[in-house]
Amino acid sequence: MTADPKTPEADAPDPRRHIPRTDHLLADPAIAGARKHLGDNIVRDTVRRAQDAARVGEIDPADVARAVAESLAARAPTSARPVLNATGVIVHTNLGRAPLSVAARDAVLAAAGYVDVELDLVTGTRSRRGTSTREALLRACPAAGDALVVNNGAAALVLTTTALAIGREVVMSRGEMIEIGAGFRLTDLMASTGARLREIGTTNRTHLRDYADAIGPDTGCVLKVHPSNFRVEGFTSEVGLPQLHELCAERGVPLVADLGSGLLRPDPLLPDEPDATSALRAGADLVIASGDKLLGGPQAGIMLGDADLIARLSKHPLARAVRTDKLTLAALEATLDGPLPPVTSYLHTDPARLRERTEALAAQLDAPVVAHDGRVGGGGAPGVPLPGWAIRLPHHLAGLLRVGNPAVLPRVHDGACLVDLRCIPESDDDAVLAAIRAVAHVGGNTGDDAENPGAT
Repeated sequence: MTADPKTPEADAPDPRRHIPRTDHLLADPAIAGARKHLGDNIVRDTVRRAQDAARVGEIDPADVARAVAESLAARAPTSARPVLNATGVIVHTNLGRAPLSVAARDAVLAAAGYVDVELDLVTGTRSRRGTSTREALLRACPAAGDALVVNNGAAALVLTTTALAIGREVVMSRGEMIEIGAGFRLTDLMASTGARLREIGTTNRTHLRDYADAIGPDTGCVLKVHPSNFRVEGFTSEVGLPQLHELCAERGVPLVADLGSGLLRPDPLLPDEPDATSALRAGADLVIASGDKLLGGPQAGIMLGDADLIARLSKHPLARAVRTDKLTLAALEATLDGPLPPVTSYLHTDPARLRERTEALAAQLDAPVVAHDGRVGGGGAPGVPLPGWAIRLPHHLAGLLRVGNPAVLPRVHDGACLVDLRCIPESDDDAVLAAIRAVAHVGGNTGDDAENPGAT
């Protein structure tokens, strides 16, 4: 039997032989330079994936080096992707809550190396951790005798409950037993510490006599929680801090107020939102607040109050487990001592200027502008509208904007994609415009075809 003659393809050299070797690729200047910000493992993995793609014919062997270099150039050291918040929600939990100010970002960079976080440079001896941040808090809230910072608000509540009431009772109104995002319940958190919850009153009405009847020898503390993410209206009753202070002082029981939102002083725009200064002056022995909500700083649990009580908490073994790091301490200090953080600026933005910006951008898109209420978000000031404006775009653009470059997160409402500029720095308006044009195609109609009676 005669063998089949060889085809020309069989005589051709295998193109896979031309795939560059790993050591040659790693020596390429464009690839080697990426090791400075991505690390050796990432670079080598990218090289291997490009070589594998060339072996199966997905890319030409001659293009492997270029493909690796382009892939590395497009890759950031972190997978966290910057997003332009066009929802009108200022403290957006899914976007990391409060954006840091420029001063806070600079402080984080300065603290990234060796810093005197726990060292007295004059004496060369160990000092109290985060002293300058503590002093900044006391300047911002003079009503407090001392301050302590832990890694978040939940940690502050855990530390407080553990130190004051492990094996004992925490007296708390049923109307304040709240659940926040992702099914997280404050009551479950406190119960996990070994404290026993003593529920008093009803969902809508709690009286001073309920507290008086519950407080006894087994009471570790009385806890008053601000129900920040909902409101109960109608036939309601609650006991204020001044009344509770008199009762707790008489019985020798600490009064703890968990405010949540992080206001240190009253804000006229949010008259019903509690603040640390007012709560302390009203008689709270300890106030708990978050750093990354209305305060506008990094994630942190802020504890302000009686100096002896703060000292007791700071000496508890659990304080070490929930302490915050040097980057957070630096960012928090810069937030307190620096210029207004973005959260405060967005909250108090000028509606007229917001409308002017919105209309200018909408005019370039041939899109309508509609009235749109922003929100505080993050459980703060529920139901309080922040009057503003938004560009109304077709509904289908929302998904395209989210995955665009830059990523823009609009609000999807009433069958439309709404772009609210409240939480977008004015310097990024052009970036928003470019992002919308990129997904709507330049020259296309971005207006809403449906009847839109709210358009201006």
